[in-house]
Amino acid sequence: MTHIPAASACVDYLLLTPGPLSTTASVRAAMLQDSCTWDTDYNLGVVEPIRRELVRLATAEQFTADYSAVLLQGSGSYVVESVLGSALNAGDCLLIVNNGAYGARMVEMAQCLGVNHRVLDCGETARPEIQDLEELLIRHPEISHLAIVHCETTTGMLNPLEEVAAFCQYHGIRLIVDAMSSFGGIPFDIGRLGIEFLISSANKCIQGVPGFGFVIAHRTALAACAGQARSVSLDLHAQWQTMEQQGGKWRFTSPTHTVLAFAQALRELDEEGGINARHQRYQENQRTLVAGMQSLGFTPLLPTAWQSPVITAFYSPSDPDYRFAEFYQRLKALGFVIYPGKVSQAECFRIGNIGNVTPQQIRQLLAAMEQACYWLEGSR
Repeated sequence: MTHIPAASACVDYLLLTPGPLSTTASVRAAMLQDSCTWDTDYNLGVVEPIRRELVRLATAEQFTADYSAVLLQGSGSYVVESVLGSALNAGDCLLIVNNGAYGARMVEMAQCLGVNHRVLDCGETARPEIQDLEELLIRHPEISHLAIVHCETTTGMLNPLEEVAAFCQYHGIRLIVDAMSSFGGIPFDIGRLGIEFLISSANKCIQGVPGFGFVIAHRTALAACAGQARSVSLDLHAQWQTMEQQGGKWRFTSPTHTVLAFAQALRELDEEGGINARHQRYQENQRTLVAGMQSLGFTPLLPTAWQSPVITAFYSPSDPDYRFAEFYQRLKALGFVIYPGKVSQAECFRIGNIGNVTPQQIRQLLAAMEQACYWLEGSR
């Protein structure tokens, strides 16, 4: 057989990325249980409570009966494509706000799926302005839906969800939110904001592991998806109906170990004090990081008011000896894994603030960062 190298020895790196991210030992231990996908102990005992808890986390009690959660195999992008491919019919028109790689990915999906769409291209380091949305709507009154990434991890940009939601409510536009890197770590209420489809993933702010994503959607919007899917596997309505009618059963093989880990992660979110408490920790992580990085001579890519508590982009040093790969390996040798840049118009790198990470560990990172700045060795 082909030689498959043995897994490397377990090294407990701190993953400072937007996901996958550092998880707790108890979340990882939850995956040691095997489950049968037909078993009611799994479907009714694990999947259904997860679905109810996701709705509870997403909105106030007065709105919970209006919403339902659908779990779907695959990465977050699979779930985004499922929504775009199921929620729009031939007479609809989608406006996509694009100010980063994940807005651009939605544009690519819409093109591939044949979804009628328009694009507000803001550039990677700017936020959408309501005036620009108003002007687009005047030129294209056929727009029926709007899709936006809440936290664009290309740069760490936190887009103005409240303002965009108010615009959509005023004009009767149906709102789709990619909250991949914000749900569970930044408080907001989808019922109050009138969000029809919210999309997120197991391995982000809930602090689970990769394997599935989920949609929290208004029940009437889910019902309207019937017969509209452009894919068999990514048919959101069919997945929802199977879960609704068969007590949490997935249409195709469920990622059981990942689901068990997610259930444990939800328990730990509650133990931490819920989304507000987690948001406070992430904010403190990010403030500590930015202050420390600036003291080391690094400059954030975005202005403070636009930075999210999820991930922060920093300009790369201008020193001719700087190489990200070398910098990365030196930090990794010290136990810290950061993220390369994804901005096309600027040389930068990114550091995540989410996951099982504390402000004390961020301070440890900053101490390691000072050691890893090899291009400064001659000037010390």
